[in-house]
Amino acid sequence: MSPSKPQICCSNPQCRAPLNPLGSVVCEACQTPLMYRYVWAVGTIAKQIPVETQVAGRYYVTAPQIWLDMQPSLPPEVPVDWSDTVLPYLHLYPQRLHVPEIYGFCPASDDRPVGEIFLLENVPLDESGLLYPAIVQAWSEASAVRQVYWLWQILQLWTPLWEQGVASSLLAVSNLRVEGWRVRLCQLFEDAEVLPATEGETAMELSLADLANLWSSWVAEAKPEIQRPLQTILHQMHTDTDPAIVAAQLNQLLLEQAAQLPLRLQIAGGSDTGPERSHNEDTCYPVTLGETVPADGLMPRLAIVCDGIGGHEGGEVASQLAVHSLKLQVQALMAEVAQQSEPVPPSLLMQQLEASVRVINNLIASHNDTQGREDRRRMGTTLVMALQLPQRVRTEDGTISDSGHELYLVHVGDSRAYWITPRYCHQLTVDDDVAAREVRLGRSLYWESLQRPDAGALTQAIGTRDADFLHPSIQRFILEEDGILLLCSDGLSDHGLVEQTWSSYTDDVFRGKRSLESAVQAWIDLANQKNGYDNTSIVLLHCSVSSTVPEVFLPSTSTPYTGADWSPASQALVSEEPVLSNSAQPTVAGGDRRSNRWRILVGLLLLVLLGTGLSAAALYQFAPAEFQRLRERILP
Repeated sequence: MSPSKPQICCSNPQCRAPLNPLGSVVCEACQTPLMYRYVWAVGTIAKQIPVETQVAGRYYVTAPQIWLDMQPSLPPEVPVDWSDTVLPYLHLYPQRLHVPEIYGFCPASDDRPVGEIFLLENVPLDESGLLYPAIVQAWSEASAVRQVYWLWQILQLWTPLWEQGVASSLLAVSNLRVEGWRVRLCQLFEDAEVLPATEGETAMELSLADLANLWSSWVAEAKPEIQRPLQTILHQMHTDTDPAIVAAQLNQLLLEQAAQLPLRLQIAGGSDTGPERSHNEDTCYPVTLGETVPADGLMPRLAIVCDGIGGHEGGEVASQLAVHSLKLQVQALMAEVAQQSEPVPPSLLMQQLEASVRVINNLIASHNDTQGREDRRRMGTTLVMALQLPQRVRTEDGTISDSGHELYLVHVGDSRAYWITPRYCHQLTVDDDVAAREVRLGRSLYWESLQRPDAGALTQAIGTRDADFLHPSIQRFILEEDGILLLCSDGLSDHGLVEQTWSSYTDDVFRGKRSLESAVQAWIDLANQKNGYDNTSIVLLHCSVSSTVPEVFLPSTSTPYTGADWSPASQALVSEEPVLSNSAQPTVAGGDRRSNRWRILVGLLLLVLLGTGLSAAALYQFAPAEFQRLRERILP
C-alpha cells in the first residue's frame, strides 16, 4: 500500500507520457479519453483498507470496498487456482442483469494481512464510482408498480441463488441496490457463513419466510393500494415453501398495478446487406424503411431479428423461415390468449414460446438432414424476439384493462436486446457463445475467455441440431417506464457500438426531434461504417407509459411474403432435392420456384396447426379449468 499521489494511466499504448493526475478527463499527452473503471473489492480485509490508499501499485481506494483501477488497459491478475467462493459468480453469469461478475484478484503483498481479495465488475456503481441507492432508500419514492416489480425480481432471483448457496445475498439490505427498474447486488454472501452449523447440528437452511421477514418493514411503507395484498403475500410466504405459489400471487398484483398505466408503442425496423457482403443473411420484422408494412395484426407488438448462418445458400433461408414461421405461431398464441378470461401465467407463456422455437428449429433441422448438410454447411439462425403480449387484467376497482404491460424476450445465439432510457442502456441478453459458456461452467473469467480464438463461436443456434439440444433463453419484463427496446444482429453490436453510441442515437427520439426510422437508418449507417464486414438488422420499439408518442401507421393492404428476394440457390434449399455441387447446381426455373413457395406455405400452415395444438395441450396440462371453458366456447 502506498500514500503517494495517485495517477491514472492512459489506455493508448502509443502514448509517450501515459500518467495523468486523477480527475483528468483526457490524457494530457495524446488527448485520448481516460478510462475510469471502478470495481468492488470482496474479502475479509477489504473493508479494513482505508480510503485514499493505493493497493498493489494499481488500485486506489475511493470508498469502502470501492477501488479505482489506475491501469485499466492492463489485464488484472488471476491466480492459477481460485477458491470456491468465486464459483457462484461464474455459474450465475446468465443473471448478469442483477449479479456482478469477477474482474480479477488483488495480488498479495508484504504490507497486507493474508487473505484473498477478489474484485467485481458490473456492480451497481455509476460512472463516478458512487453506489446506486439501496432499495430501502428508494422505496418510499417509487411508484406502486415499481415497488411490486422490485419484489418480483428479488423473488425470481431466490431460486438460482439458493441453488448456489448464496440466497442470503438477498437478505442484506445494503447489498440490494436499484438502478431505475432493475434490482442489482453489490456482492454474493455464502449461506454457510451467514448461517454456520453449530456443534452437533446441521446448518440451517434459508426459506421464503426469511425473505418475508425482510420485506415486512418495506410493506409497512408501501403505497396504500398495495399494502393489503402484499400483507397477504407475506403471510403466504410463511406457510408455503414453493416460490412458484408465491410468484403467482405477486404476478397478479404486478399485472394489476401495471395495467393502470397507459401504454403506447411505436416500432421501426430495417436490414442492410452492408458494403462487403453480396447477400443479406439477416431477416427482421418489421421492416419499415422504404417498404409497405403488412397489416397482419402483429404491429407494433412483435419485433424479431434473426441472423442466418450457413452462407448465402442457407443462412438467408433459415432466418427468413424462422421469422415468417414465428409470425404465424405468435398470431396463433395471441388469438388463444385473447380468449382467456384471466391472465395466462408467465411460466405457461414461456413454455408456449419455447415450444414455438423448438418447432421452427426442427423444421430447419429437417431440411438440413434431408439435404445431407453436415457440420458448418448446416443452415441455422440466431434469434432475438420481443413480444408485448396483451392480456385482460381486472384491476382492484373492477375495471378491465387489455394489457398488463408484459414484454417477453426470446433469445438464441448472439443477436442482442438492449433497454435504453435517457439515463442508461442495459443489455438484456447474454450471448450463446464460447466465451459465455466458459464462464458459466466456472472455467475462466469473461475477459479471459474473450482471448480465445473461438470466443465468439456460437454454442447454439436454431436449426443446426435437434431441438433436444436447444435451450432458448426466455425472460419476462414489465414495461413501467418510458424507454426504447433495441433488437439487433451482431453487425451493430460488435465492438461495443451500442454501448458507445446509444445516447447519441436515442436522445433526440426521446425529445421528439428524431423519428424511429431515422434512428434505425443512422445506426445502420454507423454499422456499415464500423462493422461493414457483416449484415446489419435493427428493430426499435419505443414504449411510452407517460407521454404521447406518434401512432404507428398501419396500411390497409398487405404484401404477401413470397420468398422472391432469396437467391436461386437459397430457394433450392427448401426443396426435397439433395445438395448439389456448384458445378452441378441447376438454375431454378419459374415453375420450380412456384412449387417451392407452395411447399413453404403448406409447411407454415402445418406449423400454425401444430403450434395451436401445442398451445391447447399446454393449456390443458397447466390450466385445465381455462381449457375446459375454451373448449365449451368452441364446441358448445
